[in-house]
Amino acid sequence: MRSESTYALSFLVLLLTSIFIFNFVYPFDRQFLSRFAFLSSSYFTPNKSPLIEACDYSRGRWVWDEIYSHLLYDENCPFLDPGFRCRQNGRKNESFRKWRWQPDDCDIPRFNASYLLERNRNGRIVFAGDSVGRNQWESFLCMLTQGVSNVSKIHEVNGNPISKHKGYLAMRFQEYNMTVEYYRTPFLCVIGRPPPNSSKRVRRTIRLDELHWYSKKWARADILIFNSGHWWNPDKTIKSRRYFQEGGRVNMTMNVEEAFRRSLQTWKSWALHNLNPASFVFFRSFSPVHFRNGTWNDGGWCDKQTEPDNDPTEFETEPYYNIFISGVVKQMQYESRKAHFLNITYLSELRIDGHPSKFREPGTPPGAPQDCSHWCLPGVPDTWNELLYAQLLSEKFGIKKILPERG
Repeated sequence: MRSESTYALSFLVLLLTSIFIFNFVYPFDRQFLSRFAFLSSSYFTPNKSPLIEACDYSRGRWVWDEIYSHLLYDENCPFLDPGFRCRQNGRKNESFRKWRWQPDDCDIPRFNASYLLERNRNGRIVFAGDSVGRNQWESFLCMLTQGVSNVSKIHEVNGNPISKHKGYLAMRFQEYNMTVEYYRTPFLCVIGRPPPNSSKRVRRTIRLDELHWYSKKWARADILIFNSGHWWNPDKTIKSRRYFQEGGRVNMTMNVEEAFRRSLQTWKSWALHNLNPASFVFFRSFSPVHFRNGTWNDGGWCDKQTEPDNDPTEFETEPYYNIFISGVVKQMQYESRKAHFLNITYLSELRIDGHPSKFREPGTPPGAPQDCSHWCLPGVPDTWNELLYAQLLSEKFGIKKILPERG
């Protein structure tokens, strides 16, 4: 027995030494090193997700991992828009799927769909925001299918087709009697006609003091994930003759930054007055765009780079969106609410290689702008949802539904 242990220990030492020497000689051969990914601590994560301590997952690095891409789902997931299926749309390079986010100070727990589904049995999960929020919602749906025995039993409650549908969609997981819902509301606030006697320059107004009427449907959700920001720019607002309104007055001089800040205060007030204090509320940070040598409608591109960018010195300063979002989340935490700032900006900033770019859905006209805003799926938004799952675990989500109360 002792000799067998000696042989096993000797083999392990020899193996580790060989890997070290090979990596010293060929330091950039990630494919070779990925064959030994079982040595990473993340591969010892048990199948049943444990409770974990809170951690800052927002800082770290992308590491090559050939096994990771096979753990979640593929482009055959029925809930993906055609525009996000980059491989099917002609992208030959598949390396964008083989990078795994590794935080600096901890490991991300393995996403366990069955665990999350069981703990949200008879519940509701709501995503509300713009089309990048839809990107994340579709990723989340596909990740959850790994915990379902029959995917055909997942259906849209109103019979609406998922692709190209605007408005809201609610997918019911019949086995668990739960829904995962998406509400398209890029500003979160109401967009409407201007009040009488407004300037002729005003085509529409964004009512900063009134949340979208969809908010009536959000109130009893167990988990809510919000996002906003991509439409809060001059092109989508003032230059499109959309001005900002509070009460019955249109403010023709308010800038976009101040308008966004006020809209978040409206969102916070609504959340404090309408959401169950037991609900878990997440506001995702700004998802970076990666147009190079131009804007989205001026020849900008993002298809040249096929690996993550590991030079953070080239990044822009923290978007003001994030400063305002994190600030309002802290205000909610002061009110003893389960509010979280889901910070995905830095890790996503590194991934210029993760966008559809020129590989857009069939039927896209030749010469159409590249898509450097949304993300290929499977892809970067899967990591966002892994961080969402990790934060839920750290908050002991659903434990009361599983464990009997002590009497």
